[in-house]
Amino acid sequence: MTSEITLFVNPTAGRGRGARAAQPAASALRAAGFSVRTVLGEDAPDALRRARAAVAGGTGALIAVGGDGMANLALQAVAGTRTPLGLVAVGTGNDFARALGLPVRQPAAAGRMIADALKCGRLRDIDLGQAGDRWFGTVLASGFDSRVNDRGNRMGRIAGRFRYELAMIPELAAFRPLPYRIRLDDGEVRELEATLVAVGNGPSYGGGMRICPGADLTDGLFDITVVGDCDRATLLRVFPRVYRGTHVEHPKVTVLRAARVELAAEGITGYADGEPLGPLPLSARCVRGGVRVVGP
Repeated sequence: MTSEITLFVNPTAGRGRGARAAQPAASALRAAGFSVRTVLGEDAPDALRRARAAVAGGTGALIAVGGDGMANLALQAVAGTRTPLGLVAVGTGNDFARALGLPVRQPAAAGRMIADALKCGRLRDIDLGQAGDRWFGTVLASGFDSRVNDRGNRMGRIAGRFRYELAMIPELAAFRPLPYRIRLDDGEVRELEATLVAVGNGPSYGGGMRICPGADLTDGLFDITVVGDCDRATLLRVFPRVYRGTHVEHPKVTVLRAARVELAAEGITGYADGEPLGPLPLSARCVRGGVRVVGP
């Protein structure tokens, strides 16, 4: 493996933590003998173009510094290659890093761990989700949670989980179960009323909400959590349990498993790793060993 590696930095992640975290992470990597090149970019498309150029040029690893959005952008550059992905997780949610057992908001420790893992060859292949030409590592969300995301994205400067919780209040007031059409693998199309459908490659989204608590990054399957036709009172009782993952014990919640899933519902945007994919219908497949990651 080449000793030259690439830091892929989001300077705005976590209210500026991305820019501040890059320096201690880079220092730890350089102290371990690595040559570190930093990639920023004028915007997301430009940053992705530069990251892909670094991967094509043979960089020894691509290290994303930021949150789940930056990790998702990095996946678009390394998925399907053998270039290892490392994460210095300093964003708001950091769900992908948590799923991988990596340090969160500890950039120097993350840098040291990555350096040691690269030297010792502690790399592993994990599954990814793919929806169209977009890759994702954690959860594809649709339904009530994606509508909350839509509203939260319109709320401007309010950041983090607080924005999500504020956006939830008016969405609860307007809440109605949605008619879905779902197809798993080569099965028949199912028509059902659901509050939300979450397709989990990893277990959590939104900064620790374990919507798909049994999801395994290495089994080649999605865990698909279907929250059925709840009324508001039931949803208010069930939703807080998502932080412990015990919502799946409720009779209105069903967990399915499949390698491919097709989702259709009117007026719903799909989000993957917290990033908008576009309106349903959407299809996703679980790609076994889709990315090589630097392990703890």
